[in-house]
Amino acid sequence: MTDDRKFLFLLGSARTGGNTETLTREAARPVEATQRWLRLTDLPLPRFQDARHDGRRYLTPSGNEQELLDATLEATDIVISSPVYWYSVSADVKLYLDYWSGWLYVPGVDFKARMRGKTLWGVSVLSEGPEQAEPVVGTLRRSAEYLGMNWGGVLLGNGSRPDDILKDSSALTAAETFFAKEFATV
Repeated sequence: MTDDRKFLFLLGSARTGGNTETLTREAARPVEATQRWLRLTDLPLPRFQDARHDGRRYLTPSGNEQELLDATLEATDIVISSPVYWYSVSADVKLYLDYWSGWLYVPGVDFKARMRGKTLWGVSVLSEGPEQAEPVVGTLRRSAEYLGMNWGGVLLGNGSRPDDILKDSSALTAAETFFAKEFATV
């Protein structure tokens, strides 16, 4: 893996140090690239307001929104770390992705053009079978496709109680090489 890659790890769990975060950190261990870790609960965003059709303009971001936008644009690889909550991504991750919709319309940001060619990854732990993660996978994959991003895939693990992921040997083995895939520059 080339060292010019910059990974942004967005932790979207409501619980610090949970199974999904543990699996994400295991997958990140062999990554020899710049890593930035942000916990979405530490950077709260207000409810997203869709202003596309009501005559208002999207304003230049500030505060936590600006920090998340800057981190997103600086990264070559964006990793969404979210447990499966009610068959989808966590509320904090969904809100962050909703802001992508607004960033498409912020003057001067050129969000879609600047996202093209980056890679979107997911890491998720759930307590049921992998088919229950299909909405998470679909949300992330389709977001990547819409923006012309590379789709790295989702690393899935199984667990419910604290540290259950440490018993999922197949997920831990897959984590060792999960981020090793490289993509051609678009």
